[in-house]
This record gives sequence, structure tokens and C-alpha cells, in this order.
Amino acid sequence: MLNRLSLSLMHNVDFIEQGEGKTVILLHSTAAGNKQWRKLIDTLSPKFRVVAPNLYGYGNTTAWSDTKTQTLADQAALIDQFVHNQNDITIIGHSFGGSVAMMAALRHRDRVKRLILIEPNPFYLLAEYSQSAGYKEATNLRNVIKQNGKIGSWEIAAEYFADYWNGEGSWHAMDELRQTKFVAALKPNYHEWDCVMNENTSINTWEAKLPKNTSLLFSENTVTSILELQALFQSNIPQWQYHKYVEGGHMAPLTHPHIINPLIEEILTSVPEKGNTR
Repeated sequence: MLNRLSLSLMHNVDFIEQGEGKTVILLHSTAAGNKQWRKLIDTLSPKFRVVAPNLYGYGNTTAWSDTKTQTLADQAALIDQFVHNQNDITIIGHSFGGSVAMMAALRHRDRVKRLILIEPNPFYLLAEYSQSAGYKEATNLRNVIKQNGKIGSWEIAAEYFADYWNGEGSWHAMDELRQTKFVAALKPNYHEWDCVMNENTSINTWEAKLPKNTSLLFSENTVTSILELQALFQSNIPQWQYHKYVEGGHMAPLTHPHIINPLIEEILTSVPEKGNTR
């Protein structure tokens, strides 16, 4: 496994690269960093060239500046260097990384042939359903992160974030060292909310321009905001492949890789069935 640092658009991009073959790009979730993919990298690298960059503020990738509002296009631009002279690319993204993966696939739609999204979080798509429970949940979480992050009360923000995605009591179940690390890892999320709440790409554009060979993975016991997004995608883009897993919830790629990684490997080697849900 190779850890590298490159320069892209005047920003340092920290990434892992391993294996040879067709390119598979892995985009991590909030507060995780590219190390969340270590087991998947080992699984896929015998057959693929696997690249796992750190997004803004993670690892040694440049932190985002407060002078500009962050967009999905800003994050997606970090992978430009990995797709040059490559064809038949697959992008896999989890949560916030899934939203970035959508934009990266749109940005490089002539080269990206397959997209695997694990509970992506483009919450702005729920804005027209602003009275829905899921959109209210996302808005509340955004407000807690923004308000407490602005005044440096990151422990409050981290507790709310951890309990929302991992279940009530998750924060207090962590020891003090883990809490300290989690607070530090969460700070890039302050800017990520601008990406997922302020984007304006319509669902019709996603339907028309993302790869037909797109798979969306979701847990049957995930949070309401993600379930509403999944239902929105499935209603508007039925030609995608929809895969439901039982255990692990939203954080399954980190907590249950023994479930998620074989499913990803199967998708990468299978012929898609139109409108599949399982």
C-alpha cells in the first residue's frame, strides 16, 4: 500500500494507491478519512488499481479555507489527477463521499462508467419536502455543527453527530482518547454542510448524466434522512440498481466491512439487472 502526497490545483492531496488494472476510486465519509477503506483496498487491489484520496482537511490533504464556501465541485476536483488517461473508471463513495462521487462522475462522465454509492447524503434534494422528518433531521444536524463549530464547542457538535449516525449513547460509549480523536476528525464537516445543503444540481440532471451502471447501497435500519433520499432516488431513477443490507446502519462500511465489502466486490464483477432491488 502506497501513501502519497501530490499537488492538484495548488492543493496538497494525500492519497493511497495500490494495485494495477482498471481504476477504482474510493471516497470516504465524514470524520473517517481514506483509512476507512483499508480492508476494501486489500480486497480489490489484486484486480484493480485502487486510489483512495483524502478529501479536504483529512490526513495531509490541505484544509479548506474559510474565505470561500465549499461546493461538491471543489471536492470532486481533487480526483482530477487520478482520471487522466484512464477509461472505464469506477467511483465508490460513502455518505459525504457518495455525494462527492456523484459530482466527480458528472465531472468526468466520459470516463466514469460505474458508480457505487453507499448511503450518499445530498440533503438539498429533500429541500422541496422541507416539512419531512428527514429534511428536518438533516437541517438540525447542520445547525448543531455550524453553530457549535463556529464558537469552538466541538464536543457538543461531536456528541450530536455521533449519536445521530451511530445511535443514542454512542458518544458516551467512547473513551476520552477516542472522543478527542473524533472531535479533531469532525472539524472538516463544518464546510461539508455547505456542499450537501447548497448544491443545485437537479435530480433530473443526475438521472440523465450519471452512469446508467449506478448502484445505491442502503441499510434497512438507517436514519430517516437517508431513507428519504433512497426513496427519492428509487422513485426518480428506477434504472439504478438498489441493494439493501440488514446490519450496520449508516456506518456499515466502517463497522461491518464483512457485509459491505463482499457486496461491493460482487457488484464490480456482475452484470447489472435493470431496476434491481434486493
